[in-house]
Amino acid sequence: MGNTMYSETLQCHLTAFEAALPSYMPRTDGLQATVAEAMTYACTDGGKRIRPLLVMEFCRLCGGDAAAAMPFAMAVEMIHAYSLVHDDLPCMDNSPLRRGRPSTHAKYGETMALLAGDGLLNLAFETMLRAQNRVALPAERVLSAASALADAAGIDGMVGGQVIDLQSEGKAIELSVLEALQEGKTAALLTAACVMGARLAGASAEREEAARAFGYNVGLSFQIVDDILDVTATAEELGKPVGSDADNEKVTYVSLLGLDEARRLAVRRTDAAIAALAVFGDDADSLRRLAEALLTRKH
Repeated sequence: MGNTMYSETLQCHLTAFEAALPSYMPRTDGLQATVAEAMTYACTDGGKRIRPLLVMEFCRLCGGDAAAAMPFAMAVEMIHAYSLVHDDLPCMDNSPLRRGRPSTHAKYGETMALLAGDGLLNLAFETMLRAQNRVALPAERVLSAASALADAAGIDGMVGGQVIDLQSEGKAIELSVLEALQEGKTAALLTAACVMGARLAGASAEREEAARAFGYNVGLSFQIVDDILDVTATAEELGKPVGSDADNEKVTYVSLLGLDEARRLAVRRTDAAIAALAVFGDDADSLRRLAEALLTRKH
């Protein structure tokens, strides 16, 4: 399952993550079998897995054990997956496709998809706080990492970004509002992944701040590139409908700044992310390469 974005180090994290994923999914028997199946469907077969890889790699970079960070990497991906399930719902973006296959509500129905998203949100915290998943880590690191994810997922983070997004549809908004929207909707979770990895390793304040700056700038660059691809890529490349931002009357970096200026801003954000890694020296080359690859991606 090779990926040109990923160095050998990140590829090793990815292989370990995919191998471990089934064991973290809920049981698919009993009376809750359908929702468990929908939760698993939302988490498997697709996605770049950038957020869990960032948890594991920043833990490693800061001197921790990437394997001990695995439950926390899973938790971030569960939160990300739940957000996509809810994003695709008819009451939100009404998207029938996700990663080239039916979205969760298209396959399981709207009510089951809603509950699957709720289930994944809860499962993320169950996973981080389960006794056997935190046995190798000091309690304060576990709490600190879980706290970073809770803050990023709530109304001051991802949920808040979605609120601004919905309230901005069909309206003219300024760049500052768009940045606040995307800081919550996209950058918050990517930033949390980096901070969690640093905290699980017991990193210094300087290293945690570097991790935060990397995640924040990569997150904003990632969203700018997403907006660019929504108008330049094909549905086959993206694995989901293109032009959906315009259809939903959403202000994007492209509609606000134009294609060329949006591209320049994405480059500036990527440069800032790479600059933040200076404290880690050559050991952070995997992340430098990832940031550059995310800037030039086609899907």
